[in-house]
Amino acid sequence: MEMLNKLLTTPFEFVRDYGGPFILVLAILVFIHEWGHYIIARLCGVKIEKFSIGFGPEIWGRNDKHGTRWKICAVPLGGYVQMFGDSDPSSAAPAEGVAEGDQVRAYTEEEKKVAFFTQPLYKRAAIVFAGPAINYIFAIFVLSTLFMFQGQPYMPPVAAKIVEPSAAFDAGVKPDDKILSVNGQAIDRFQDLRPITDMNIGKPMDVVVVHYLGMVDDGTGVKKAAWDTEKPVTLSITPRKVVKEDRFGFRHDVGLMGIVSPESAFEMQKHGFFSAIWASLGETWRITTMTLKGLGQMIIGTRSTDELGGVLRIGAYAGDFASQGIIAFITFAALLSINLGLINLLPIPLLDGGHLAMYAMEKLRGKPLSTQVQEYALRVGLVFLLGIMFLATWNDLVQLKVVDYVVKLIS
Repeated sequence: MEMLNKLLTTPFEFVRDYGGPFILVLAILVFIHEWGHYIIARLCGVKIEKFSIGFGPEIWGRNDKHGTRWKICAVPLGGYVQMFGDSDPSSAAPAEGVAEGDQVRAYTEEEKKVAFFTQPLYKRAAIVFAGPAINYIFAIFVLSTLFMFQGQPYMPPVAAKIVEPSAAFDAGVKPDDKILSVNGQAIDRFQDLRPITDMNIGKPMDVVVVHYLGMVDDGTGVKKAAWDTEKPVTLSITPRKVVKEDRFGFRHDVGLMGIVSPESAFEMQKHGFFSAIWASLGETWRITTMTLKGLGQMIIGTRSTDELGGVLRIGAYAGDFASQGIIAFITFAALLSINLGLINLLPIPLLDGGHLAMYAMEKLRGKPLSTQVQEYALRVGLVFLLGIMFLATWNDLVQLKVVDYVVKLIS
């Protein structure tokens, strides 16, 4: 109810606390994404007509020396790069020709050389792929920098306490046991457990632990914690589903084993240059795979689609992270950039992944799909994306109690 209360009582603070951070982070990520398309298109010799942040009426714009119109538009929910020869910003199909007043003339040979649709398949694919790719590059760069100078959150994968009763207690996990792996995946930090358990709600997991031996002399007169590493134990633990609600009212399915984290051992672990890159790659891979698994579970029905959020949820979290400071906000931007890159790679018409899928079919067939097939695919993609946007927005409105509030007003 926090967002709704603020909207109703202090609308200026609502815009400042949530709208401002949301527009800022979205503008940054959209610019980065579209700049990826732009720079690779330029390197491939393609002329860029428009570079837009947002849609709708233009608020500000200027033309550069290359003839590209750089502009900011009124609706800040995306952006686009329109290349020469495109019929629209989505690069869905080539235009019939160059418009001159009420007439349309054919392209000259010089114009064809700088048009997107005349480029070889590999260049078109590279231009399309560059948008999502640079979102990933941006995230890896940001996370690597943070891990070097700020540090990566770290708690040892040790059970500070076991909740009774719980899945871990029933399986035989003991306090101070150290977790080595889950389903064959090595566990280096306690933080690695949460995404794994969330993706395996109700599914037995093979958890390898070693039992605590106590404080043992390390040979130099100093006592250190030791575990029985020569006798690892494999336990079967099934995370139990718990629906948690954050302070905004958004619900999440959480998998709990009943193992309490060693919060007293929390630290920010700084990395060297190469170690930071490796850690950021691992974090990026983890987020990508877990997001795909979550989407897959929604599709097959084992995870609720209530977790699918839209702009209101992103705005809430953007404001929340911004209130925690610049480091938290930058971290949020990096994580959101990964999701933006991944979503755009999904093979859905209108998205970059949809274009890449069509290029793959063009490669296999030796010729492009017919204009009619492409048009139908784009229509299906548009309907699908609008449906997802409607569902996500509806989830946000329901969980923020906006729907309940409106119903009470009219009843």
